[in-house]
Amino acid sequence: MDKTRLPRPLSRSLWSQALLPGLHIKRWILLLLIGVTAAGLGLAFLIRDLYIARQLPDVVYWLALTFLPDWMRGVLLLAFGLGAAITSVFFLNSSIVKALLPGSAPLKNLEMVNAVLQRQSRRHGPKIVAIGGGTGMPQLLRGLRQYTDNITAVVTVADDGGSSGRLRRQMGMLPPGDFRNNIAALSEAEDLMTRLFQYRFADQEGGAGNGEAGALAGHSFGNLFIATMAAVTGSFESGIAESSRVLAVRGRVLPSTLEQLILCAEVSYTDETGHEQWAVVEGESNITHHPGRIERVYLMPDNARAFPATVQAILQADLIVAGPGSFFTSVMPNLLVPAIRNAIRAASAPRIYICNVATQPGETDGYTVSDHMHQLRLHTGDAFNVVLANNNFSPDDPASFTGEWVRLPTPDEMLDYRLFTGDLLEPAHPWRHDPQKLARRLMELYDDLRPHS
Repeated sequence: MDKTRLPRPLSRSLWSQALLPGLHIKRWILLLLIGVTAAGLGLAFLIRDLYIARQLPDVVYWLALTFLPDWMRGVLLLAFGLGAAITSVFFLNSSIVKALLPGSAPLKNLEMVNAVLQRQSRRHGPKIVAIGGGTGMPQLLRGLRQYTDNITAVVTVADDGGSSGRLRRQMGMLPPGDFRNNIAALSEAEDLMTRLFQYRFADQEGGAGNGEAGALAGHSFGNLFIATMAAVTGSFESGIAESSRVLAVRGRVLPSTLEQLILCAEVSYTDETGHEQWAVVEGESNITHHPGRIERVYLMPDNARAFPATVQAILQADLIVAGPGSFFTSVMPNLLVPAIRNAIRAASAPRIYICNVATQPGETDGYTVSDHMHQLRLHTGDAFNVVLANNNFSPDDPASFTGEWVRLPTPDEMLDYRLFTGDLLEPAHPWRHDPQKLARRLMELYDDLRPHS
């Protein structure tokens, strides 16, 4: 892996960090030295001409140390000049650091240099397109933002439940929920933004259905913020872009399409007589609540036009990732947009599907890694041939959460995809990915799979 893309540890000295490649200050230090030297020579010529050609007061010659040999005068003046310059730079630096980062100056110097190095590394990091939605995508973005600022999160617009569904029906706008979560995950002040954006207005006593308290009940602040920005800027995509700018988001959050979509599913189930039946379920929020097994999902309309900026990001990406997240209701709706699917297949970047750690009740009950890949192939063809899956679990131990572990292929199973594994679990919440573990393993795969010149 290109080590200049990784954050620098604070254990290195200030100067060793400052001289590392990627900071882009050595060239300016060299130019500064050349400029100071040239200016000093010019000033010396002027002073020499004035000193020799004109009669100056005796005190000037005394300050010039004319009573000493020339070599000694040069050494003393050089030492005085360097000492004065170093002292002024030291105290100027201390004053600036204390003003910006109160505390111990040496430690803050290291922190500041390290922060600049990290920012420079992220600015030149790989262009990564992450496709998905739900709660899985923010976990991935939290890890990836430590490696690069060039992240494009492609989010589904098929959500029709909760606050997002109400805004979609009442205002005719695209559902903002997944955009809200991913904007918060990419924000510089993520903890604060997450608490703020996830805040939900509750019913006030006697206010439900009458005043503003009833109108806001159940809505999250983040959804209302995005809806307001969309209204102020004139379009949903402009509202998302301006929200990202205001909140100092590292990267972009883009929709897969700007069209109003309905996610539909063909579901098989056994009726009371024991016969197998099929049903079509419309609406993302209804799919997981229908009894039976999801056989196929599709969009209405099925020819939705992709958002042009999203297609461009996919074609220019260095790495394309799908998942993690609800397989049929968060990840798949993006891949069902024809131009998105075709752009992924045409892209030259490595394409990796991140398999969920756990199955989702009502959606992927009993699914293994190969079951996920079978459905992915059924819906998207050969868009993804590489899979990253978690291996930190014991197949004999039952899961401690609702659902089951997503099991790896058996040793004798013939695979038509490339499988990579790793410890990806978040210890406190073993049903989801750990952001740092996932991003680290993903960057290792990126380095292995990308073309090397």
